[in-house]
Parts: sequence; structure tokens; C-alpha cells
Amino acid sequence: MCAAIEAVLAVAAMDLNSGTSTAQLLDRARGLARLRNLVAAELARTVVYADSVDAAHADGLTGMKPWLRGHTAATGPEAAAVLDAGRLTRRMPEVGAGAAAGGISAGQVAVIGRILTEDVWATGDAVGADLPALDALVAHTAVHAPRTLADVCRRIADAIDPDGPAPTDPTEGRGLRISRRADGSRAIRGQLDAAGGEQVEAALEAIAAAGRCEGDLRSRDQRAADALVQLAALHLVAGDLPMLRKTKPQVTALIQLEDLADPDTRPAATRLGSGATASNMVARQAACDGDVARILLGTDGLPLDVGRAHRLVPAHIRRAAEVRDGGCVFAGCHAPAWWCDAHHLIHWIDGGETSLANTALLCERHHTQVHHGYRLEWDPDDGCWRTFRPDGREVITGVLTDTAGRPIDHERQPDPPLFDRG
Repeated sequence: MCAAIEAVLAVAAMDLNSGTSTAQLLDRARGLARLRNLVAAELARTVVYADSVDAAHADGLTGMKPWLRGHTAATGPEAAAVLDAGRLTRRMPEVGAGAAAGGISAGQVAVIGRILTEDVWATGDAVGADLPALDALVAHTAVHAPRTLADVCRRIADAIDPDGPAPTDPTEGRGLRISRRADGSRAIRGQLDAAGGEQVEAALEAIAAAGRCEGDLRSRDQRAADALVQLAALHLVAGDLPMLRKTKPQVTALIQLEDLADPDTRPAATRLGSGATASNMVARQAACDGDVARILLGTDGLPLDVGRAHRLVPAHIRRAAEVRDGGCVFAGCHAPAWWCDAHHLIHWIDGGETSLANTALLCERHHTQVHHGYRLEWDPDDGCWRTFRPDGREVITGVLTDTAGRPIDHERQPDPPLFDRG
């Protein structure tokens, strides 16, 4: 597989301007599209099998979805889509064969999965439907009549279960996802049931209407977004929200003093409590109506020891750990600081001090892992945390590793020639 990857990379390095004809460009695009389909199908097959044997537990994670996020930089929806595709191609082997041959794309697999769900397929099995024939029909449609794929799948779903799913609690359909972009901005998507949606819309409309004035040129979408932010701000200021990690929830922004004082915009100068980066203007805005806490950093850019000998990590040491760590330090985890516990590297009862040097932030899942065999170690040379399995092997993210967990790039031997030209 490594040899195949290197061959593709070699082809990708070719100069497209060196006399490549239009026909060659189109053939190249067609071949790359098929290769993309092949890779997506094989990734889905591998990941769903790895999930079935709990392979991610070797790296201290609960499943392949968080593993994909932490080890391959996939987003949550991307990781979920890979797992869904693997499960679908298991229950629909003809579709899986078409994807493995490069003829069915990941997007088509997603369309099939949204309509012909596990519940629909289980219902078909219960009523005696000819599932292999339906599987073959869907695969044939995806390859030879892709424009009709969704319609064919809907007709199959209606034929299997004309009455549709049984009535359920409408609140079970509620869902809200807030995705954080690199610049700190958020994308929001979700859905609410009729009653819940009515309540939220009424609250936002009341705030939006109260904030309107003559000459307000904001669109309806802008007014609704401003109302949502205002609703959150009102409750944060009132202090009537539940406690979060033993403190009242608040917006935090970490910034160098000179950047805070600079009236010009400096992008990526502020780190928010969620771990996102933003411009210094965000911190200046927060400082207008917020407390400013001073944290002294050493020459290496790390917070100095600000602790006293307490068993529980006090707020000032936790703040310093948040400055240094930014969130859970377990390899491959992206949990923000507010999800994390302050962990003693050497337990207090074993003589460990309550100090910054003996403190690391860990989410609840990985806090448990570290208390059951996994180990953390601070690397002063690289200025980062390293995670080790109970058997002593390091958990490495971002690079291919061999069966011993060592980076392949450091251990690779030249591949033998594909053909004997002697």
C-alpha cells in the first residue's frame, strides 16, 4: 500500500504544462476520480472492521470516529460518514463491490445510506423482501443511471415499509452542531421539533424586535444571529447558568499585553477558551466589560509556577495549565479546556506537588485512561506532551507507523521492483 501511495505521489508531481493534451487531462481527471472512489471504499472497509474489533482502544480512544478525528485530522461529519459508508457496504455487498471497483462514489454511498437506512433494511429482511436483488438494483443504478439513484432508493424504501417509521417522541429528533472554523467563527446547523422550535423562535424574535431601531439595515438572518448571541450574553452576565468545572461559565481570551494594547488588527493574536484563535479585536472587545487576569510567562514561553501546596488544583494553576495546554493533552484528543480535569502527574497522596509542572489537562475519558496504565510525559525539547501506552509504546499521530508503533518514514526500506528487469 505504501508503494502504491508513493506511485500516486510521483504521478501527482508531474508538470501539467509539459505538453499535456486536453484528452490526457480528461483521462487523468477520470482516473483520479476512480482512484478517489477506490480509496474511499477501502478506507470505509478498513475503518468499520477496525471499529468492530475495538482497534482504537490501543490508542486510548473509544472508537474509530474519535480516532479519525484525532489521528487523521478528519472532521466529525467526515469521520461519521466513513463509518456509515463501511456499515452500508457490509449490509449491501453489491454496492460495496461497486464502490471497491471505483464505480460508485462516496457521495452516492451517502445518498443510499440516508434513504435505505439500517432500520429500512432490517424491515425488509423481516417482511421477506428480496434484499440481494434490491442491493443489485441499487448498485446497477448508481453505476449506470446515477441521476435516478435517490428516486430508486426512495421507491425501494416505500415498497419495504409503506407506512413509514413508527411515531416517536418528537424531541428525539432534536440536534444541534456548532462547528469551529480556523478563524474562531462558528457554523451552526441543526433541527428542532415543532414545540421546541416555536419556543426558540419566539425568544429570538423578542430580542431581535427589542433591538430594532430606525435605520436598521440588517437582514432577518443577521437579526436572528445577533439575537442568539445576545441571549447567551444576557445569561452569562446574569450568572444564572449552571456551574462549569466548579466555576461560572465565562468567555476567556488569552493574549499578549502588547497585542491587547495594539489598536490595529492583529490576526490570530488571541486564543479563546475553546482553543480557537481570533484577532486581538476579540480580546479588546471582551476586555471592555470583563476581568483581566495577569499570567507571567518564562523565557521559554511557558507559565511560571504559580501554585501553592494544595491537594486540589486552585484556579490560578488551572488557568496557567489552560494557557500552556489549551485542552486535553492526550495524543489525538481535541477536547477543549472546559471539558478537562486538572490531573496530577504524580498523585498528591504519593508526594506529588500541586504545581503547574505536575499538572496536565485531561478530558474525563483520557483522565481515566491515564489512571489505568497510559502515561504522559512532558518533552521540554519540543515543548509538547507525549502519550505512552501501558506497554511503553508511544501513541503517534499524523504519520504512518509500523506494527511496533514506529514511524514508517524512519524505518522504511526501499521497495523491491515491481518487475524483474534482469
